[in-house]
Amino acid sequence: MSTNSTTPTSATACCRHMPLCPPADAPDREAARLTAHHPEQGWSLLCNGVLLFEDTGELLPDGQIVNPHRSPVTTAAGR
Repeated sequence: MSTNSTTPTSATACCRHMPLCPPADAPDREAARLTAHHPEQGWSLLCNGVLLFEDTGELLPDGQIVNPHRSPVTTAAGR
């Protein structure tokens, strides 16, 4: 019987697909697969346990809040 030297964290333990989703503390955490999607309520749950809100804010599994990080809006004024 072979053993795997890497143990998934609790945030990635639900991943049963390959490649594994990035963990909740990784910079690319938003690349994780959707587990639940509720656009009518404005949120989605990612496979790594991150709760992603439509305003681009996030709630991480450890309770940490990530403020919305929208790109600045550019306008065509001045043309």
